This record gives sequence, structure tokens and C-alpha cells, in this order.
Amino acid sequence: MPHSPDEPRGWLLLIYRVPSEPTRLRAAVWRRIKSLGAIYLQSSTAALPASTAAERALRKLRSEILAMSGTAALLSCEVLAGEAEVRAAFQAARDDEYEEIADKCEDFQAQLRKEYAAEHFTYAELEENEVDLVKLKNWLARVAGRDAFGAAGRAAADQALAQCEEALEEYAARVYAEEAEGR
Repeated sequence: MPHSPDEPRGWLLLIYRVPSEPTRLRAAVWRRIKSLGAIYLQSSTAALPASTAAERALRKLRSEILAMSGTAALLSCEVLAGEAEVRAAFQAARDDEYEEIADKCEDFQAQLRKEYAAEHFTYAELEENEVDLVKLKNWLARVAGRDAFGAAGRAAADQALAQCEEALEEYAARVYAEEAEGR
């Protein structure tokens, strides 16, 4: 499969074993691997497209696993057979994240509709919603940053976030209008 010049080449593989007790150690490793955007090829074998940032993060995680009295090896490799399946799994993981962001954007819009219905047009409510929008933007930026191959779900997440920004601008205008009228 040909690669474009800006596309990652190769993969980083973290193969590890964490003591079974306490279970919080396994959960902590799982959460970290998921937060990096890695996919599991099988139990205790996680893969990320090769990059300097991914290598740094996996080296750090390896060190943490060793500190838990676990074992871990970090490998740099190429997929000799099954590249399409590995990429598809990686893309599916990103698409799932983008879909979750789009769902949270719908929740955000529903919250604004509740503010309208309850006639809550205060600066406090506006600030709270601005904070929520920043969280959504940051989340999308993190997912996009680990989207090495351009997952199809990004467009829908971008559009959902743009709709949230527009809805918040309309809400802000209403808050300012209410304040100007002295309500």
C-alpha cells in the first residue's frame, strides 16, 4: 500500500503485563492507552502509528508499567501482512471518538435549548456554556491530533462543533440583549 509523504510509516507496539492485583493498575494502564488513541491488537498488545510524540508517550507508559512491577517492551515495526485491518481498526477507533464528540455536541445544544425554555439568560449561564464549548473544542483537537490517517468521522464532528459555536453566539446575543433591557 503506497504512503503519502505526510502519512506515518510504521507502528509502535507496546506489549506489556501488569500484576493482576490491585486491579486499579490494569485500569490505569488501559485508560492511558486509550487516551493516547492506541488500539489493542490483542490483550496487552497496543499499537500506535509511529511518531516522535507517540514514542515518547509509550516510553513513559512503559516506565510506569515497570514501576508497577510489570513487564513491558516497546517495539518499532512494520505490518508485513494485515496492514489494511490494522489501519481499519485505528480508523474505527477515531470514528468512534468523533461520533462521541458529535453526540456531546447535541447534548450541548440541548442544554442551550433548556436555557431558552427556562429563560435563563445570565452571564453565569453563558460562562458555564462557554467553558463546556472550550472542553468540546479541546477534546476534538486531541482526537484530531491522533487521527494519523484522516478518519471519515471528523467532518461530522467539525460540523457539530461549528453548530455549537453558532448556537452559543446566538445565546450570548440574547444574554446581552436581556442585560441591556435590565432584566
